[in-house]
Order: sequence, then C-alpha cells, then structure tokens
Amino acid sequence: MQVLEQLPELALENLLIEPAPRDTAAAILYAALRIAAVSPDAVMGVFPADHRVADTRTFTEVIGQAVRLAQEAQHLVTIGITPNFPATGYGYIQRGAALENSAGLPAYRVTRFTEKPDAETAQAFLNTGLYSWNSGIFVWGVSAILKAFEQYQPELYQRLTAALQTHGPFNAQLAQIFPTLPKTSIDYAILEKADNVVVIPAEFGWDDLGDWNALERLLKGEGENVAVGRHVGLDTGGAILYTTSGDDLIATIGLEDVVVVRAGEVTLVVRKDRTQDIKKVVQQLKSQPELERFA
Repeated sequence: MQVLEQLPELALENLLIEPAPRDTAAAILYAALRIAAVSPDAVMGVFPADHRVADTRTFTEVIGQAVRLAQEAQHLVTIGITPNFPATGYGYIQRGAALENSAGLPAYRVTRFTEKPDAETAQAFLNTGLYSWNSGIFVWGVSAILKAFEQYQPELYQRLTAALQTHGPFNAQLAQIFPTLPKTSIDYAILEKADNVVVIPAEFGWDDLGDWNALERLLKGEGENVAVGRHVGLDTGGAILYTTSGDDLIATIGLEDVVVVRAGEVTLVVRKDRTQDIKKVVQQLKSQPELERFA
C-alpha cells in the first residue's frame, strides 16, 4: 500500500480506508467521527494527496494561521491559492469582508464557491482580484465540522454515526452502509451552505498534479515538447508525451498542444484544453462491461 510505503511509521489503526469511493463529504465525515472518538477537541486538516508545495516555509505559516482560526472561533477554514492565470480546471472562492481581530495572515469570510468556470468567467474573476483557486485544503475543529454535518447533512451524519457504533475501524455495518451513502463533495455538502467559512489567500508554490498539464509546468525545458519516455516527433509542438514502459515509443506527426499517454494496453490522445474531460471517458468505460477493465 502506497501510504505505508511513504509513511512506514504510521500506526495501522490510524490508517482509515474508505469501503467505497463516495467523494469527499463521506470520507471527511468518516475521518472526523473517528478523530472525535479519540480527541473531540482536535483540529483536523484535509490535504489532497496529488498536490505539490514548493515553499514549505510559507505553507507551514499558512496552516498555522488556519489552525489558530479554527481553534479560536470555530471557523471552517479554506486555503485559497492566488491565481496567476484564468484556469478553467479549478474551482474558485470569492472572498468578502476581512475578519476582524485576526492576528497573523489576513483571512476573509467566503462569499461563494464557483466550480470550474469557462475561460471568459475565469478571466473576469481574475480581474476583480477577489477570487482564489480552491486548493481543496481545509482546516477545522472536528467539533465544528461535525456540527455542520449534523445541521446541513443530517441523514448522512446519522447513518454514518450509527455505522460506527460497532467496535473496530473496519466492521460489517460500515462496509455495508458506506457504498450507499450519497456521492457528493464537501464543497457542495457543507461549505456552500455554512455561514462560518473563511478563506486565507496564499501563495506557496502550489500546483495540482491531478492534471496531465502539470507535467509541462514542472518539466518544461527549452524543447518544444515535454516527453517522459521515448518520443520521435515531426512538426509537433506544445505536446506532452508520457509512457509507462521504457520499451514503448510514441511517434507523432503534425500535432500541436496535445497530451499523449501510453500505459499498458491503453493509449490516450487528448487536446491539452480538454484534459478535464478524461473523467467522462473513464465513466463511459466503466459503463460498458467489455471495456471496464481499461478504466
């Protein structure tokens, strides 16, 4: 298991595994309930696993401020990334009034969340100077987030709480109930509804590695293309090429601004501005039994 490979000192009882993927709301509630059972006054952080942080010193400072806000005023704290281009693949957070009596880094009440806008809307957001990218990094007291779930998602809260009443982190009731829980994000389930959400705008060399375009941002050199693995190209520019096998070769002719990925039996070819649609293709594969193994 990759988590234990990277954190071999982690106690097994502290490794929580979802019985089924149900998006972030159910996973966060599950973790919060488990933490509260041990330490009801704890502060909880949520950190996506596929992000890169270059400036760890600033990142530590930002998280420290988030912890203070969570402890002092029971805020649900989000970390916003100051945008430097009109990204259409990220969610956005609009900030409102500044928090009063907030020592340290400035924080603001959240006015609204917006999911992945089109290019024109994203540019308009940048022009206002009031929007941050939604990093998916959150900090809150477990008591505060549980109170929010109880208020805004009572059925989810009650069902998962009941499932955890049986002893042990992995029990038959949890395994039976979890796949039937609503598949929804923490943003939609809680953050868009709660009135105690605040954002700390920050810059710490953040990058979302969950998109193939991240390879270009991280590995771009002086060449026209970014290639991981063997590539031979003719009249090809602005391409991202990736092979999982050192024996494979990707050959391209007359292509511009594309991503080509070769992994096992699957080859992906997609325009760089359409990589967010890869999930739709995966869903198509999963819906067809004869193709599901390729998903």
